[in-house]
Amino acid sequence: MDVLSDVLSVLRAGRPRSALVAWHGAWAQEFAPVPGAVGFRVVVRGSCVLVPAGAAPVRLGAGDVVLLPHGRGHVLADSPATPPAAQACDPTAADFRHRRPVVIADPAGASTVTLCGAYELAPEGHHPLLRDLPEIVHLDAHTDGHTELRAAVDMLGAELTRPRLGTDAAIPALLDMLLLYALRAWFDETRPGTGWAAALRDPAIAAALHAVHQEPAHPWTVASLAGHAGLSRAPFAKRFTELVGQPPMRYLTWWRMTTAARLLRESDAPLNVIADAVGYHSEFAFAVAFKRQYETPPGRYRRPTDRSAVAEASRER
Repeated sequence: MDVLSDVLSVLRAGRPRSALVAWHGAWAQEFAPVPGAVGFRVVVRGSCVLVPAGAAPVRLGAGDVVLLPHGRGHVLADSPATPPAAQACDPTAADFRHRRPVVIADPAGASTVTLCGAYELAPEGHHPLLRDLPEIVHLDAHTDGHTELRAAVDMLGAELTRPRLGTDAAIPALLDMLLLYALRAWFDETRPGTGWAAALRDPAIAAALHAVHQEPAHPWTVASLAGHAGLSRAPFAKRFTELVGQPPMRYLTWWRMTTAARLLRESDAPLNVIADAVGYHSEFAFAVAFKRQYETPPGRYRRPTDRSAVAEASRER
């Protein structure tokens, strides 16, 4: 699995929540902040304005895609002057689909149709990929070079406005494609000197990251990773730290524990099997490393209530 796909498979937890909404006349809806989730808005038809808290309004047209990587609260409206409804909407709420039902067919007279929702993040989903993204990622799916993003938007619109057999299976897959293509488009348009996007563009550092993600259980050293990168040890360690934001061995340990957390969350494998899968031949050593990162033993982490506590502690940090 390539690095970006690997990261996304660990970051996301559960099914993305979404609802297609038709807006009529003068309208405005406040969306509450959603810590622990990546919000998204897609304008399927018409136009509107996104008003972030404390920032300038962002005008959106048909085909526009907006990611809110840090779960920032905002208002979506026909105009910045329209006051929002009294009750804020939370796309991660259990009743989101019921309060914002999917539109079965495009209703006549709707001025704007939007797809609203959120990708829930795993408790351990604080990857540098998200840290480096701006508060708002605004993309025009109709821009040259965004062919895949435009196709995902068009297919989503078709499935949501004209549900058929298999639609319930197609929508989550298409939402995952939307997230991937939106991140690809952002990477293609961004040329930062440091950060995760720069690391993936650097052939040497990308090679080392790929090696870590492909074989997290391998007994990697700075020297062996530098060999994959085609650099000597000191220049490699310096460049890796500057771009990724942490030294190679710290990133390796962090990724091993992140992978272990996913295995604990998604499988019933014994702890010794998970420990071996992430490079620890001693279950005790694995448990110590895991507790150091998540402040809870791996056995307790498997319980949903303990994972919730981990998520809350991570947000507070």
